[in-house]
Amino acid sequence: MTRRLKLGMVGGGEGAFIGAVHRIAARLDDDFELVAGALSSDAARAQSSADAIGLARSYADWREMAREEGVRADGIDAVAIVTPNHLHAPMAHAFMAAGIHVICDKPLAVSLDEGRALAQHARDANVVFALTHTYSGYPLVRHAREMVAAGELGEVRVVQVEYAQDWLAHPIEQGGADGRNRQASWRTDPALAGPAGCLGDIGTHAYQLAAFVGGMEPVAVAAELHTFVPGRRIDDHVQAMLRYANGARGMLWASQVASGAENALRLRVFGAKAGLAFDQEAPNELWFTPQGGEAQRLTRGRVTGAAAAHATRVPPGHPEGYLEAFAQLYRDAAAQIRARDMGVPPPPESTLLTTVDDGVAGLRFIEAVLASSAADGAWRALG
Repeated sequence: MTRRLKLGMVGGGEGAFIGAVHRIAARLDDDFELVAGALSSDAARAQSSADAIGLARSYADWREMAREEGVRADGIDAVAIVTPNHLHAPMAHAFMAAGIHVICDKPLAVSLDEGRALAQHARDANVVFALTHTYSGYPLVRHAREMVAAGELGEVRVVQVEYAQDWLAHPIEQGGADGRNRQASWRTDPALAGPAGCLGDIGTHAYQLAAFVGGMEPVAVAAELHTFVPGRRIDDHVQAMLRYANGARGMLWASQVASGAENALRLRVFGAKAGLAFDQEAPNELWFTPQGGEAQRLTRGRVTGAAAAHATRVPPGHPEGYLEAFAQLYRDAAAQIRARDMGVPPPPESTLLTTVDDGVAGLRFIEAVLASSAADGAWRALG
């Protein structure tokens, strides 16, 4: 019987949406058991958060947690880092130094230099470093990637990706009768989120989805960042044109002030022979249209590719969604951690896991977009 891996968590205490999502995802496939955490920077809040979920070991400080868990005979195998962005790098370094595998929220860090240092540390420490780009866990996203790689679209010519939300359409981070929104507060604070607001929060998701399915990254961008809400200190809207090495062209826009939009992440990829379209809000279908032919609706559970089959849990017609996609990252991380600890190659089906290197790619994109926008939309190469 395969043992459950022991998981720790940093951040994600009471009132934190993403912490609960990580906990559900980690236990969905019975690969992980949450046993330790430093769930808040406030000691009392950390303890009350731990008590609320029956956590065995609660720490008041993440540094203490990394030190102690690294030397315990029953210490954690991996840590989930679910904090504001500015803490990702120092926390990940501390746990990797203790020999603990890392599962980290995106963006990877607040600068490209920080990201590159994390990637090098992960290689030196020989640990698995998973990055939670959730949408790459959908079965039909993985099937779309397989179709593109197999040449079913022909050479890719055009990539269009968008991610629209409306939850920051008003200055909810600035407070009011109901007080400040905590999630909005740190995501719009450059000291905590880094120099990229919407760009880092959801623009990196759009970028990663396009690269994951299309199988290529742009070589240059021309972009504009904009802040619509008065008083907001970082961007809440981004639009970019993309150039690829094979001559393909792309467009990306992400906005958190798109009134009426819930979580509208959409991707279209057009090749010389066919096109694909995926809508995150309808994740159990993928549209494939051959040049001059009829649109074909492909459904999760009915496609036959290995990548989709690996990420599918229930029979056709039973919807799978965001939580299952998130859980897929934990399932693949567990397979890679077990393989790494045994000194054997990871199972091929787990290798679509998004990693620290995907995080570095996202930071290269952020850096190029920031530089282009500062130069009034001039083309900038991805370093």
